[in-house]
Order: sequence, then structure tokens, then C-alpha cells
Amino acid sequence: MRNCPRTRRLLGGGAIAGWLVLATSLQASPWAQVRTVAPGPPSAIGEAANGCLAGAQALPAEGKGYVQIRRERQRQFGHPQTLDFVRELGAAQASRTARYVMIGDLSQPRGGLMSSSHRSHQNGLDLDVWFLLADSPAQAQRDWPEAIAPPSMVRDDGLTVNRLWGPDQRLLLKLAAEDGRVERIFVNPAIKQRLCDSEGGDRGWLRKLRPWRGHDAHFHVRLKCPAGSPHCQAQAPFPAGDGCGAELAWWFTAEARQPRKSAEDKPPAPMPAACRALLGQPDLARKD
Repeated sequence: MRNCPRTRRLLGGGAIAGWLVLATSLQASPWAQVRTVAPGPPSAIGEAANGCLAGAQALPAEGKGYVQIRRERQRQFGHPQTLDFVRELGAAQASRTARYVMIGDLSQPRGGLMSSSHRSHQNGLDLDVWFLLADSPAQAQRDWPEAIAPPSMVRDDGLTVNRLWGPDQRLLLKLAAEDGRVERIFVNPAIKQRLCDSEGGDRGWLRKLRPWRGHDAHFHVRLKCPAGSPHCQAQAPFPAGDGCGAELAWWFTAEARQPRKSAEDKPPAPMPAACRALLGQPDLARKD
């Protein structure tokens, strides 16, 4: 990932090579050149890592309790369900504190493959939420431009959280996980481990937290396929339970920490036919 040195903390130098391969493979994506949404009713098409988005809506730059950073990337578009989720997460944050949730990438105007940073975020149902809270929208935009990544919540050894992790981060993640629209959330294994060790009472929300590389400065929310999107393809369900056993322990093994080959190195699957048609529609914002 561009400007994301934190991936070294979990996986070492091998991860950097993997991310460089990923970045190179995404450079030629034609979806990144499209600047207008496709007309028609909102519809998430295909999978998160092989799909597109019709009738997208743009997330406002800021709202009650939230601010989106790095909008120069043109990744502020999503299905209306995604925008509603952001607004409600921000409102929940505003009800308990004056600080703001920082929202990162959603999707491009018509979804599809991005030219950097993500293999997913393609069908308008994914978004990134930074763990660090901002004092104001102006402070967020000033302190966290494209070239500066918000800080990691995980120690350099990748084994546990650092001093920046606290009640605000836990509650933000819990609020997101308990939302019925959320299908899963990707977090750093060390963060999942901390919650597995510390949570009491109702632990059902931990099931949605899926350990994945990186995701130590932000968490990645994936929403369920919404009504009115017949061509949306949900990800395979994960096993029952809270995911705090052997499944999580594997992420701290030598095999996981020094992977030989990343899944992102595989050739992309054929684009859904509906996405080929969507990409072929004229982009009225461009001059040929």
C-alpha cells in the first residue's frame, strides 16, 4: 500500500514486496479514469473484489460526527446503504463525544478496480474507518494529507496493541460491528487478539471481526448485499463462533508472518458482464 509502512510490523519485508506487486498490478485500471456515476437506480454488482456500482451517490465531505479525508483520490462514492452507515456511525460518535470519525476510501464513481491501495472496494459496499479520532474536520484535513498515514494502533512487533489503543477505538469498532448491515470487518490480528482477551459479557460482535494483514491504523467495513441489487454477490460465510481460537492463533505463526505468496498475486477473475456494460457507458465528465 502506498504510504503504509505499518505493514512491516506484522509481516516484515515480505509483505512490502507483496504490496508492491499489488500496486503495480492495479496501475492500468480503466475504472480510475471515470469521473461520473452511472445513471439509474443504485445497484451493487458483483463481488467486493470483482464488481462495480450503478447509481452511486457521493458521501458529503463532512457531516455530524464524521469527516472524510483524502477526497482527492475520488473515492467518496458508494451505495446509499454505505452512505447511511457512515452518517449513522458519525451520529453515534457525536452523541458521546465532540471528536470526529475519520472516513477513508469508499469506492470510485462507478466502483471497479482502483489503481492503488485496494483490490476490493469495487461494488460500493466497502469503506475504511480510521481508528484515530479527529478534533475537527479542519484538523483532520490539515494533519492527515495523502502523504501522512494516521498512526498504527499496534506495536512494532505486531503482537499486541500499543498505547494509542483505548476505549474510544474499542467502542468505535464495536458500534460498527453491531450494525445489522455489516457483513464483516477486517482488523489487524493483534487488535482482534486484544479484544478476544479482554471482552466479557456478550461477545457475539467479535465474530464479525476478521483478522487480516495491515488494518492496524484503520478497519475495513464490508456491508451486506442490499435490497434492489440482484447481481450483488456476497462473500462466503465464515465459521461459527467468535473466531478467537486456532483460526486467530494462526496469524501469529511464522507461516502467516512471512507469507511466500499473496492471494493478491493471482490473475483477476473475468469482469461481470454488467460491469463491462457499465464501464462502456460514456463518461460525460471527460473530453475525448
